[in-house]
Order: sequence, then structure tokens, then C-alpha cells
Amino acid sequence: MLAGLTAAGGAAAWGATTGDETDEKDGARRRAGSGELRGMWLSTVTNRDWPSKTGLTAAEQRSELLEHLDTAVRRRLNAVIFQVRPTADALWPSPYEPWSQYLTGVQGEDPGWDPLGTAVEEAHARGLELHAWFNPYRIANHTDPTKLVASHPAREHPDWVVPYGGKLYYNPGLPEVRAFVQDAMLDAVKKYAVDAVHWDDYFYPYPVEGAVFDDDAAYEQYGADFEDRAAWRRDNIDKLVRETAARVKKIRPGTQFGISPFGVWRNAATDSLGSDTQAGVQTYDDLYADTRKWVREGWIDYICPQIYWNIGFAAADYAKLLPWWAEVAEGSRTRLYVGEALYKAGDPAQPEAWQEPAELSRHLTLAKEHPEARGHVFFAAREVREDKIGAMARVVADHYQRAARTPR
Repeated sequence: MLAGLTAAGGAAAWGATTGDETDEKDGARRRAGSGELRGMWLSTVTNRDWPSKTGLTAAEQRSELLEHLDTAVRRRLNAVIFQVRPTADALWPSPYEPWSQYLTGVQGEDPGWDPLGTAVEEAHARGLELHAWFNPYRIANHTDPTKLVASHPAREHPDWVVPYGGKLYYNPGLPEVRAFVQDAMLDAVKKYAVDAVHWDDYFYPYPVEGAVFDDDAAYEQYGADFEDRAAWRRDNIDKLVRETAARVKKIRPGTQFGISPFGVWRNAATDSLGSDTQAGVQTYDDLYADTRKWVREGWIDYICPQIYWNIGFAAADYAKLLPWWAEVAEGSRTRLYVGEALYKAGDPAQPEAWQEPAELSRHLTLAKEHPEARGHVFFAAREVREDKIGAMARVVADHYQRAARTPR
């Protein structure tokens, strides 16, 4: 969720629209459909947001989780995107994968309660949607299989595993892997009334200089019908998306399927259909994720691109990417939500624009000009709570004065 660019940029001022323009845009939004998603990601990998550390008691973990849900309510949000499968593990009792190490500190150790089941029940009691966030292919943030619990599927099927860039991944090119990761994720959909299945930006791994993702054997076995390896890899991810979408609807018809990709599909210099950006990563070419196609084909219910840059940022200007995504979503069945980099607000390592509490509020003001943009999701829960320079409070004051229901 925190991937960046290789180029630098600067801030730019943003003018307000007139009252007449605002009324016109709001009218267009109402015609496009009612409701607005106001979400936050609740990250569990490496204990980023929750639990605050490993080894807390079940009661302490539960108390911290409920505090995050209560914070969402106080901020007048209406959805929490809860990471329940961070590294080929589970935050619910799963027959497919071990309990997550981020709960007890020991992979496979029962924490004594059911975090996902509790989150669904308690979120709904507060009027919040609960989107279950899964990472399909990441196994571990290290390359030593012996550190995984002995019963881990990656140890039982070492031929499924590819070490790359200091981490372990399942090989997306193997049909048996694609079937297994779907089964593992969809177990949660069978057991709980989650409002959505949610994926983030990790498909094939982000490029690591000097590293090779060794899928030669799988490509030799399954890639003969494709013009090159890149086309085959994209087809592997396309299959995962299409198959998951169909299975979600079959298991629990009311549950949505949404994806939050890196914010740049392709640069215009690479593809005339791309955005006016100079991003160091392009999802189509580097992660083999044809995110634009998924929207245009209507394979997913919502897309939430991580437009994690300020207005005026040279390599990837928020004010250019938002209209590009709005045009992609226009006329499709896929709703557009916008991923917002709250974590950058007040970070001294970020450009000057991010030292301004009003930067994020300007993003939401700009989005009102695009009726396709049906809401925003903030990364992440820790910053929603701490709000060190008041950027979230400014968003709430400027845009969330009243509660809102999610889009229907």
C-alpha cells in the first residue's frame, strides 16, 4: 500500500469552485446515484495499525479493534477495510491457512477469539460496512520456508513458491495455486457476512532491481498460447479476478468485490490510453495487472486506485490522475473510489504540500467535480486516529459534517 514513485515533484495551489459550479457538480453526483463511501484501511501486516503489538491478550486485542471501529464512527466514516489475510495466513479460524503471527507472535497459534467474526458483528452494530482485505499471493516477508509453521501450505507444496526480492510468493502461473488462494480467501466469505472482498495493489511483486521472478517452468508448461511472458502473466491475474468475482457472487450474492491498485495503470508515453504521468511503476507492465480492463469490462464492483500524490506533484499529479480514472469508470458498472494517502500528511519526508492540513480536503473538493468518484478511502487507521496535523479533522469539517450511507 505504500509503494511510491522514482521522481520528485512539488506543490501547487488549488482554487475553489463557485457556488453555481458546486451545485451543478453535486447535482450530477446525485444523478449518478446516492451514497458515498467513506472508508479507512485497517492494516495488520507487521502490526502496522492493529494489533499494536503481538502477544496482547484476547481482551486487549478486542478492545483495540473496537477502538478503531469507534474512531471510524467519530470521523463519520461508513466503511472499514480490514486486512484479514496479510501473509498467506488468517485472522479467522481457517481450515486452509494458519492463524496469523501478527496476533500472538507465533504463526499458527490460536489467539483465543475470532477477530474477523468480531469485526463483522461490531462494525455492523455501528452502522459500518466491513470489507475483508486479502493479499492473494504474498507468503512471507522473508525467504526462509522453515520459519513458516510446519503445516503451512507453502511448506507442503514447495513447488508453488517463488522467492523474490527478499520475500516468498505463491506462483500466480500455476492453476492449482490460483484455485487454492481463492479457496483460502473465500472461506471467509462463506462464514461471515462481509460487505466486500477487497484486494490491494500486490499481484506479481513490485520490481526489485537485479532480482528475477523465476516462473520459467510454469511459463513453459502453460504459456505457449501467449505472445510473450508478460501477456501470459497478465492473463493469470485476469483469470484470478474473473474467477474470484464469479465465486463471490455465487457464495454470497450481496457481497461486493473491489480492488485498490497502484494509482498509475500506464503512463501516456507508454500507451496513448494512459495517464499524463511519469510514474516509475506501471501496473500493466510491472505488476501484470490490467486494472483499466477490469473496470471497462465490469469484472469488479469497485476500484479504489491509490492516488497517493499531492495536487501538482510532477510525476503523478492528483489533479490529472483523478480525471483519468473518472473517465475510465464513466459508463462502466464499476464504482470509482479514491485511495487517499493520509499517512503522508505531516510527514517531514514528504513534499511541502503534505505539510498543509488542507491538502487532503482539496482532494475531496476536486473529486466533487467528477460524479464518477463515489467516495474516498484513507490509509490508514493509525493516522485516522492520531491525525498529527489535523488533516483528517479538516476533511471531516469540510466534507463529512453529516453522516452518509454507502453507495447503493
